Amino acid sequence: MKTILEVLNLSTEYLLKQGISNARQQAVQLISDILHVVPIDLYLQFDRPLEDVELQKCREGLRRRGLREPLQYITGQVEFYDCSFKVNPAVLIPRNETEILADLIAQNLRQQDLSGKVLWDVCCGSGCLGISLKKKFPQLRVILADISDKALQVAKENSFLNRVDVEFVQGDFLQPFKGTQTDFLVCNPPYIPESDWESLEDEVKYEPKEALLGGADGLQFYKRLMTELPFFLKPLGKVWLEIGFNQGTAVQTLFEQNSRGCRWKICRFEKDWSGNDRFFFLENE
Repeated sequence: MKTILEVLNLSTEYLLKQGISNARQQAVQLISDILHVVPIDLYLQFDRPLEDVELQKCREGLRRRGLREPLQYITGQVEFYDCSFKVNPAVLIPRNETEILADLIAQNLRQQDLSGKVLWDVCCGSGCLGISLKKKFPQLRVILADISDKALQVAKENSFLNRVDVEFVQGDFLQPFKGTQTDFLVCNPPYIPESDWESLEDEVKYEPKEALLGGADGLQFYKRLMTELPFFLKPLGKVWLEIGFNQGTAVQTLFEQNSRGCRWKICRFEKDWSGNDRFFFLENE
């Protein structure tokens, strides 16, 4: 029987041969998940032999990762903004950049009286934004929306996992909210141009296409938001969006030139830690 250290070394070697970056780290994460231990405990048990069933799970996980399936889908979970989330191919994998957006939103919400206030998480996917914000601000009423019933099922599981009381509606973009308005709206819509699909990393192609592609120019959902938002956003309402790495000026131009009934007190984009356009903020007068 092979020990944890032997399996870890063999796994790292295999992933390196398959061209996987951070091979050692990924091997540690995979084996830790299979053994239900945190990585530090893995290092403390290097001499422990693995059972046959554990070895088989390691082989299967390595096979899938070697085919470029994202590690998060193999383990079925991801950590995001101090919360744990279940993920599967029905939902986009939460990104580190989106944690920055969650933190920027939280900083803003801390400065406000949230009693009676409502936040919509549109295109919610796994629910990572809405659920993590509800966990930090339990007084806030949070409603999660997605067009995919499979994505909403994952989000519902994540609300139970994180023990938060949020609401769910299904439908196309803002249509489930017809006849109502919100104080806050967060959205991480599909924003990759369709022409970029073939050049995406193999791992990204495992994720739901409809959660990634935003039309020919990647701006499809921002154009819809520009048109529909005036009917759904309260006075002094705020909107936080994620955008593509080079879409800041284009999205800003859309909203500045086509306010359609909203008067923007704030209309700007900000960059992420890598210096890429990534976040867009709107505040209604």
